[in-house]
Amino acid sequence: MAAIDFNGTPVTLSEEGFLADPDGWNEEIAVILARREEGLEELTEDHWAVIRFIRSHFEEKRSAPTVRAVCKATGVKLQQIYDLFPSGPAKGACKLAGLPKPDGCV
Repeated sequence: MAAIDFNGTPVTLSEEGFLADPDGWNEEIAVILARREEGLEELTEDHWAVIRFIRSHFEEKRSAPTVRAVCKATGVKLQQIYDLFPSGPAKGACKLAGLPKPDGCV
């Protein structure tokens, strides 16, 4: 397992870069993960709309939403989600939202 430094405290990541403890997530950690894991230097409002929706869904249901639900709730089109998150909605967006690795994510 790897770790990132968050304000002097190590935050443990899985080998794939997902948070080991999803309940330790916050938006500052999302920014660090965006740079380190996804190569994104900046998160736009569209990034945040997707990340916040995914996080909210996870906190309520303890699972990742479908991509269709993300598109419908945020108004961000599917192709745009792939443009925003180079490794895709399941791997990239869920990782930045602090979720565990979703089922079926390779």
